[in-house]
Amino acid sequence: MNTRLPVALAALFLAAPAWAHTGVDAHVHGFAAGFAHPLGGADHLLAMVAVGLWAGLVGGRAAWAWPLAFVSMMTVAAAAGAAGIALPLTEIGIALSVVVLGAAVALGLRAPVGVGAALCAAFALFHGHAHGAEMPADAAGLAYGAGFVVATALLHAAGLALAAGLARLAPLLAVRAAGAAVAAGGIALLVG
Repeated sequence: MNTRLPVALAALFLAAPAWAHTGVDAHVHGFAAGFAHPLGGADHLLAMVAVGLWAGLVGGRAAWAWPLAFVSMMTVAAAAGAAGIALPLTEIGIALSVVVLGAAVALGLRAPVGVGAALCAAFALFHGHAHGAEMPADAAGLAYGAGFVVATALLHAAGLALAAGLARLAPLLAVRAAGAAVAAGGIALLVG
């Protein structure tokens, strides 16, 4: 398999902008900082991969509808968080999303497309709010937001690919084991 294209794309997305002005911290501005945000915390990373795993396990329209519902609601909630609109229990909601999404994969839950999309969107509210509220005040908002949207979509795609790959190795057993590991990570986040 040719690995040059994925490596080039990763380098493009992870490249930080050059700042010519002194006192400007490059990693709190723009696309690269936003892209790194979901990758820097186990809570976001696990939940976003779990959305893809679950959508891949169910397949069909869920494979695109659930990640799209998550990314769409996350974007709206991020704008609200950046605007200073409060959302109670954000951290608990994020941790619960990891537990519930992991358990859905582990149990092989086959929800209707609309129900799964609604659940993914509800959890995206917490993740998006955290992204927006944690955005540095001097960050380039649109570029930062585009960064975490792209990273989230790629994490969903990684979950979809992982579901497909694991299903080929050991149908359902490996995918469900991955879901159980995600749920265990969520429980650790709740009690930790």
